[in-house]
Amino acid sequence: MNATNAMNATNAMNATNAEILAAAKGRRILVVGDAMLDSYVWGDATRLSPEAPVPVVRVERESAVPGGAANVAVNLASLGARARLFSPIGRDADGARLEAMLSDRGVTLVPGSISDSRPTIVKTRVLCRRQQVCRLDREAPPSAYATPPEELARILAADAAEADAIVLSDYAKGSISTETIQSILALPHRPELVALDPKPRAGVDFSGVSLMTPNRTEALRLAGIEDVPGMPFPADDVCAAIHRRFAPKMLVVTLGPDGMLLGDGGRAAERIPTAAREVFDVSGAGDTVISALVLALSAGFGLREAARFANEAAGVVVGKVGTATVSPDEL
Repeated sequence: MNATNAMNATNAMNATNAEILAAAKGRRILVVGDAMLDSYVWGDATRLSPEAPVPVVRVERESAVPGGAANVAVNLASLGARARLFSPIGRDADGARLEAMLSDRGVTLVPGSISDSRPTIVKTRVLCRRQQVCRLDREAPPSAYATPPEELARILAADAAEADAIVLSDYAKGSISTETIQSILALPHRPELVALDPKPRAGVDFSGVSLMTPNRTEALRLAGIEDVPGMPFPADDVCAAIHRRFAPKMLVVTLGPDGMLLGDGGRAAERIPTAAREVFDVSGAGDTVISALVLALSAGFGLREAARFANEAAGVVVGKVGTATVSPDEL
């Protein structure tokens, strides 16, 4: 489906969420990217440490959920897709915990994801009265999470051939690179729809994908435009620059409280107001957006209808604390 057809598809302009969910049920989505374990330490702080001007947190409980690319896969499964995930995960206690969580949520790991050569990425957030105090990251250098292009093509060939769409979830941890993207796009049997949630950085070429879903800050960086505080978002310039540099067939920029911007052929085509009623935590909202977008697009819906569906899904998850998913009932 090209960008114009996606924008102008008339078969679904008035589709309800229930109709989209019914049509998308069972779609086969392959997720590739940086999976991690999102760990939470919940507690309270009533005094400062005598050792340093920092709060003393009295721990009340701990929890963990799949994060990063794993959260994309879990969101897809929650919405009714058959999700498979390829991501570099360590053969360690955190990796075993993440693998079990994914299995419990209906996500299958592609063989080759687990390895002794790196630790599982873990982000630990310390929260007091639902406010984040700090975050602790445990991870190896990006090179530990990179898969050689030839090996990646061999690992993904069968899954890509059976998939209705591929999602590249980039958290700049090492699994997504120019070589990764080119290797996947060069697979002889793959779905037409390849979507990317990018993390802009020097030396990475995001060209050739069907759909890109940067947030406001990422879109400005991709466009090479300075983020000037207090200035309106330069929608036309951003869409034109991203199209000129990377030529995605479809572009969706998430703008937080300002909703979503849809780009078509290098122009700003439409803005969709936010569906969020109350915002507690934006962690993982981008994962929900790309999951819902890809699910609806893979089922044949147009970009406007898919974006409306994704916007409402994101409006649900930002009302929750921590990395979260959305269920069909909530939509």
